[in-house]
Amino acid sequence: MQVIESEGALNASDEAVQPATAAEPKPRVQSALRAISILLAISESQGGLRVKDIAERLSLSRQVTYHLIHTLHSTGIIRKNENNRYVLGLAAVAIAEGFQRQLAPPEHLGRRVRSIVAATGEAAYASGWLGGEVVALFTARGQSPVGAAQVPMGYSGFAHARAAGKLLLALADPGMVSSYMDSHPRPARTTRTITDRDELLREFGQIRKQGYAIDNEEFDEGIRCLAVPISGVNGRYVLGISVPSNRFEPNFEQYLSVLNDAARLNF
Repeated sequence: MQVIESEGALNASDEAVQPATAAEPKPRVQSALRAISILLAISESQGGLRVKDIAERLSLSRQVTYHLIHTLHSTGIIRKNENNRYVLGLAAVAIAEGFQRQLAPPEHLGRRVRSIVAATGEAAYASGWLGGEVVALFTARGQSPVGAAQVPMGYSGFAHARAAGKLLLALADPGMVSSYMDSHPRPARTTRTITDRDELLREFGQIRKQGYAIDNEEFDEGIRCLAVPISGVNGRYVLGISVPSNRFEPNFEQYLSVLNDAARLNF
């Protein structure tokens, strides 16, 4: 293989099991989905949420919201803090610890990355925030005769030039982005690398609008990369694909579709 380096109160409808559809093949219990949505919303908030906040954010009635919060509160998975806001409770620790034991991030992400390689034949990777750095957490070499080699797992350089890095920065809290850019130089790796802070911030805005990021030969000449966020994890992890430039545009829609499929929360 020729390799090119790159980066790698409940009512009846609440409890009813909904019929399967083409988009959602498995039956759903609406109240369970709503309870999980509440937990995710609380976990993504900075200082917790009030009942009113939750109802408005999730488009739920106040009655249904109160009922579900009461149920969650009784399990200890959420609690009310001194500001009358609901935050995660001690029971949530068991879930966090279970995730660490059962689905450590590299292997949990690896299954998604391998599915991208199988569907496209191209090199793929998963990246995320680790210790304040944008880190390659799992990488896999492509199957095509001529392809892009993945960067080593643990690589954290040139985030401003990588599709994954730009996407993670675009989705991060503005204060975190400012701090990161203050403390990380932005040297040019190729003639296409964006090094100007204001230009990068403008690109981050465009990335948020379109929902994906592209590295247009900014990390390596002759290589283009595409990255999308994994759903439901608040911009913490992304999936990407590295492709020789001559294959990128003709297959862009396929690559984007495959990445988005692998990025589903319930993959």
